[in-house]
Amino acid sequence: MESLTLNVAGMSCGHCVGRVEKALNEVPGVEVEKVSIGSARVSFDAGKTSPAAIAQAVVDAGYAAQPDGQVA
Repeated sequence: MESLTLNVAGMSCGHCVGRVEKALNEVPGVEVEKVSIGSARVSFDAGKTSPAAIAQAVVDAGYAAQPDGQVA
């Protein structure tokens, strides 16, 4: 498993956190570690998904997302 931190823009409340967490949980191979206003940290199976696909799930939920370069 690899770790990824996303910078997430457009989140302002607990409902936003819940939407982002739900979107991330629906991506195959992703385990959500922590979602807070402005960021999300996940572990993922690189054989099942990619940082770009993970960020796209957040975008599809209505927020701007960008990996912050901390893929480990």
